[in-house]
Amino acid sequence: MAEPLDPLAAAYLESLAGKAVGTLDAYRRALRHFLAWLQERPGSSTSFDPATFTRTAAQIYFAELEERGLSVSDRARRKAVLTGFARWLIEEHGLLQRNPLRGVALPAQALLAPRELSGDQRYILRSLVDRDGAPRSAALFALGYWAGCRVSDVAWLEYQHTHLTPKAGWIHVGYKGGKARDIDLHREARQPLADYLALRPSGDTGRYVFRSQRGERLSEPGIHHWFRALKAQATHAEWALIADLSFHDLRHDFAHRARAAGWSLEAVAFYLGHITKKGTPAIQTTVRYTQVSREQVKHQLGRITG
Repeated sequence: MAEPLDPLAAAYLESLAGKAVGTLDAYRRALRHFLAWLQERPGSSTSFDPATFTRTAAQIYFAELEERGLSVSDRARRKAVLTGFARWLIEEHGLLQRNPLRGVALPAQALLAPRELSGDQRYILRSLVDRDGAPRSAALFALGYWAGCRVSDVAWLEYQHTHLTPKAGWIHVGYKGGKARDIDLHREARQPLADYLALRPSGDTGRYVFRSQRGERLSEPGIHHWFRALKAQATHAEWALIADLSFHDLRHDFAHRARAAGWSLEAVAFYLGHITKKGTPAIQTTVRYTQVSREQVKHQLGRITG
């Protein structure tokens, strides 16, 4: 159970009662994280003292968030929450003389693609899937994390294009932009998918692997909603590390882990479907390409770790 929110922070949230439930929850998480961080700083006490909410504290807090890899957008959301809280402390209670967030800049992160997850982020996401316990969640996560599938690859995956045996498996994916391809599956992707498909009723004639209560398939927005719901099960400490992650980041991290396992750029491009109209891997043209086959990639799958 989460620690009770500081009385001043709780009162601030009560003043925002007209906001959506999801917004209030995000505000609560942001305030709890910052106040817990502030409490651990030298000179702080077990309860929140507005006098310790200084510009220096804000600058160091956001610098640490940047070092931990939180995106600019996530840091901007947290800054907006703390700015509003500080303004409330000034205008409603006179507990601050000036807003400590004024002048605190959020330097933009370098655009790195694909994004590589940290060891802690990988651990948290995989633990959340375990704790969720739903075969569908395990299968959805596995196709992103262990097979590098796009959201559209998963949303449009057809039952007839899924070929699994106890020791091997491959799927035909690539709904988007003419990127159709056959990919062999890592055992960590094959087994969760097999477990999920084993629950399919014998008389089910549905076309798609992942179904939705609203339609014949789970849509791309539906997959993003599922991923947000999975992250929402995180503890306060876990949330701080995964708040800004998306399903796309699973695919990006797969590419990094494949490279770490010794895959060539051409092999990664081939597996992920980065193929030009001429059939060559769509990576930097300065790279000298070599022809990569599905069989070659298949033998490298087992080297990837998580």
